[in-house]
Amino acid sequence: MSLLSSTPGTTEVRPGAFVLWGDVATPATLTVADLRAGWTPHRAEVVFDCATAGPQRHVFEGPLLREVVAAAGPAFDPARRKERSRFLLAVNGTDGHHTVLSWAEIDVDFGGAPVLLATRMDGADLDAAGTQLVVPSDRCGARYVSGVTGVWTGRHQLGGASSSEV
Repeated sequence: MSLLSSTPGTTEVRPGAFVLWGDVATPATLTVADLRAGWTPHRAEVVFDCATAGPQRHVFEGPLLREVVAAAGPAFDPARRKERSRFLLAVNGTDGHHTVLSWAEIDVDFGGAPVLLATRMDGADLDAAGTQLVVPSDRCGARYVSGVTGVWTGRHQLGGASSSEV
């Protein structure tokens, strides 16, 4: 992982790269090549309904989102399940599409969903197009994000909550 040299909101990301930032110890800018070299790839054969293109069948390969974000050091105590369950992940793509997942959804102690940051689709490398978020358990493709440009992670806080509740 390469450390960011400026605030993520002002950092210009080169094509095919994305910023991993938020409540993490080590914000980073990552490329498809970084993901391929730094994490174990997983494979997902998926079928989902696309609102504009109908049923889609694809085979994706790439690291698990939870492993990539965990390497950045999310600001929670891993031993405290309730603390982990308050964390969210927001993923943005090149076309302006974005989605939100909960840490509990991907955490093995909770939902354990094998959400990928794909580096390959149907045998083709995604270096030029950029990483794709893949949520294999979804029946529709609304949370698939192409050309990921950013992954933010942070704690959800209710308005008016006292610090002892957060």
